Amino acid sequence: MDPGTGEVQVQQQSINKRIAQARAWVFFVDERSLMLDGLAGKVAVVTGGSRGIGRSIALDLARNCVHVSFNYVNSKDAAENVVSEIRKLGAKAIAVKADVRNSEEAKFFVDQTRKEFERIDFLVNNAGILRDKTLMLMTDTDWKDVIDTNLNGPFNLTRLIITGLLKQRSGSIVNISSTAGMIGNAGQVNYSSSKAGVIGFTKSLAKEVAPYGVRVNAVAPGFIETDMVKNIPGGKMKEAIQTVPMKRIGTPEEVAKVVTFLLSDAASYITGQVLPIDGGLAI
Repeated sequence: MDPGTGEVQVQQQSINKRIAQARAWVFFVDERSLMLDGLAGKVAVVTGGSRGIGRSIALDLARNCVHVSFNYVNSKDAAENVVSEIRKLGAKAIAVKADVRNSEEAKFFVDQTRKEFERIDFLVNNAGILRDKTLMLMTDTDWKDVIDTNLNGPFNLTRLIITGLLKQRSGSIVNISSTAGMIGNAGQVNYSSSKAGVIGFTKSLAKEVAPYGVRVNAVAPGFIETDMVKNIPGGKMKEAIQTVPMKRIGTPEEVAKVVTFLLSDAASYITGQVLPIDGGLAI
């Protein structure tokens, strides 16, 4: 090989390396410029963060340099995967096995979070379940399980965390409601009731804590691509999509970005609101 050719190749490799580094830096700067104000370095508690909407919220917060503590009940492997993904994004994370329906387990979850991070700035009450049946076929357990998870869960977590936010005179809470809580849905008396309760919970608490610099809002997703929706039979899903003006289902990431916005300083004058994320379903 001509020695001159070798030198050229070395020089070209060096140039290519510098170009790659420059591109990586530009991407890094662009990513940072997209981050919302008031999030970096803060600590968020997310219930049900191992999958679905909760997972997307946890990851989107991590992309904005928020440290995340989330709970799980059964899906340990999925929870560990989320923790790993969050750490790869440069944020800290812990996953705590706890059932938010149980006040003692909820307290353990919050205590572990404070032990790890020493503070809590944000709360996202996301954990939720379905037990769909018509009312005449609904059992006591069908009713109680849904109300306990979807409404008592947010009560348990918020009651434990709210005092710290009031002392800080700062913080934000986002509750995950549903369009079912706004307009009702046949076969979901229990679910719709729980999510309507979340809306009332959100608005009442927002009025209580607004004077202390704490904001409380809710989002109301419609049909979102989660395990809940995947269990709907194909024919019924097609019918459901036809009721959505945008003629498609949403993604967990679309919900997550709205939640992140509501937690951030970009929403600093917004409280007590319920924002539908539903492709126009509740119009």
